[in-house]
Amino acid sequence: MPELCPCPKVHEDIVNEIIRVNDELAQLKDLDAILDRVLTRARKVTRADAGTIYLVEDGRLRFSYVHNDTLFTSSVNKEVYANFSMPMNDDSIVGYAAGHRELIAIDDAYDMPADSPVRFNPAFDIKTGYRTRSILTFPITTSQGSVVGVIQIINAKDDNGESVPFSEEARHYLPLFATTASVAIERAIMTRELILRMIQMAELRDPSETGAHVQRVGAYSAEIYHQWALNKGVPEHELKKFKDHIRIAAMLHDVGKVGISDAILKKPAKLDPDEFATMQFHTVFGAKLFTNSTSELDAMSGEIALRHHEKWNGNGYPGRVSDLHGTVKSLGQPLSGKAIPLAARICALADVFDALSSRRTYKPPWPDEKIITVIKEDSGTHFDPDVVESFLSIWDVVTAIREKFTENLPEDERPNPQDDAAKKVAEDIERKRVSKD
Repeated sequence: MPELCPCPKVHEDIVNEIIRVNDELAQLKDLDAILDRVLTRARKVTRADAGTIYLVEDGRLRFSYVHNDTLFTSSVNKEVYANFSMPMNDDSIVGYAAGHRELIAIDDAYDMPADSPVRFNPAFDIKTGYRTRSILTFPITTSQGSVVGVIQIINAKDDNGESVPFSEEARHYLPLFATTASVAIERAIMTRELILRMIQMAELRDPSETGAHVQRVGAYSAEIYHQWALNKGVPEHELKKFKDHIRIAAMLHDVGKVGISDAILKKPAKLDPDEFATMQFHTVFGAKLFTNSTSELDAMSGEIALRHHEKWNGNGYPGRVSDLHGTVKSLGQPLSGKAIPLAARICALADVFDALSSRRTYKPPWPDEKIITVIKEDSGTHFDPDVVESFLSIWDVVTAIREKFTENLPEDERPNPQDDAAKKVAEDIERKRVSKD
């Protein structure tokens, strides 16, 4: 790691920025929210146009988050869910940085010294028309010295918006910043792994409750909320906080199924009325896990677990529950409309969509055109119309999420996309929105 910049003023600014970043990251729980904040702060201080974070997964560097002010103008960005990884070796700049644990600074990717130990791959530029010039790459390591990822920032900008080499200050800042970020990233990875282990326990009881399923539902919920919040003009700080929570909380929506018997959970045929009545109590069992919540995340997790089967028109369940701390023997009057918590209204749509587009013991995956038709028909009855509109308007993001979290599914369980039909629906939604304006 390079020594701290000798300039006292720069030294002070770097230290103050590190303290601010550390305080911000300590407030976040979700891994994606942390990666987003890490890139935002790193790019702001170094004046970078773009940046990417790769995380180590199964001995490879998996593309995990991206910013690019030139290419990605939408706040709800499908590129975040691109699904690829690369070997952790010297064949790539990020692989070299991870393997050698050193800062790689490149002033011009298309005019590199002949003796440079790394080579620039222009494939992304060729595909997108982007022009990479300056690159700064550094490994993210834990306090024990293990590499958990790599941060790469691209194209420092001068006051005129032109791409220039990264400053000496930026080269001193990035390693210190990566060290600070590693603590939050490692904590978030542990949180997500803990949730997935909980889901693995539930999967032993209910085969449909897989890690891929809950990651899709969590991601769908986060991005649906993001679009909903943009449509409603929600302040940015409130948007980011809610999104940080809902991705994790939605992953735990069916954790209460651990309280339902195998005879019901694994029944291949349709449940009879008594069995269905018993199944409804999984919402209560899940909510009970969060009754003594001390955080906003726990509170939202409890709301989603309890309310994700409520319907907009009041025909869902479990309805009003008098006392979650005691023994709940019966369910009450269902909630309807905005009495249902927003997070639960969003998760309800995310969960139904994923169930319809996935194989189950009782059905094959539905084609997207059929799913979209059903969701549109159920807007205003089963689902909140504003949530449906937000969902359909980010269809490209939805399909990117689905593709990212299918790597462990058998080929015949993978979704059956109907992109043309889906795009038409999104265009119809946009035309209606514009006409209202």
